[in-house]
Amino acid sequence: MRKMIAGAVLAVGLAGFAGAAEAKGCIKGAIVGGIAGHAAGHGIAGAAAGCAIGRHQANKRQRAQDTTVQPATR
Repeated sequence: MRKMIAGAVLAVGLAGFAGAAEAKGCIKGAIVGGIAGHAAGHGIAGAAAGCAIGRHQANKRQRAQDTTVQPATR
């Protein structure tokens, strides 16, 4: 339990140093990944993987939104 809390505190602390665009999706992913990893016995690894997956998903949503919002240039 202490490792999960330490991982969450570390993730939140590191997110404070990252830019807003870089941290998008990381906090939510780290929390979910930390909980899932804790259930499997690997809380820190789960938090790190959750952060990476959360950032990937946020970037993918942002790219999709950017391509659908652009007006036609005619």
